Amino acid sequence: MELHEGETILFEGHPSWRSALLFFVKGFLGALVVAAIVWFAVSEGAGIAVGIAGAALTIGISILLRSATEYVITDERLHIRRGIISRTIQETRLGRVQNVTISQTIWERLLQIGKADFDTASEEQADFLFGGIANPDEVRAAVDKAHRLAEQRGKTEGL
Repeated sequence: MELHEGETILFEGHPSWRSALLFFVKGFLGALVVAAIVWFAVSEGAGIAVGIAGAALTIGISILLRSATEYVITDERLHIRRGIISRTIQETRLGRVQNVTISQTIWERLLQIGKADFDTASEEQADFLFGGIANPDEVRAAVDKAHRLAEQRGKTEGL
């Protein structure tokens, strides 16, 4: 993300690794099942190799997917970048943000992750959602700080 002159980053992050826990469980179980089949059908060594390769692939894909999503809050904008090969970038002026809703299911509370959903002043329903973040209250606080900074700038410019 290219910053404007004088623009400051207040929050920058990716989804937490804990948000991919279900993906890890499915990937490891799938690798274990395939490894067991290969173990009995071919050989013990091949089964172990397939199990290790499956676990490594699960970890690699998870890291790649996590790093492919970036969330940024500056004192002027909200910015979401998603994608590896194809890319989607969402951006809105911070002044258009009307509400920030922080939500956590029981599962997310146990994992200490959550979602920050931003309502914007727009006729179209643009979904600005920071999902799977480690500290959703930090995001809410960053938006609050940015709004207060904007109000202060407005007051000093009006003098």
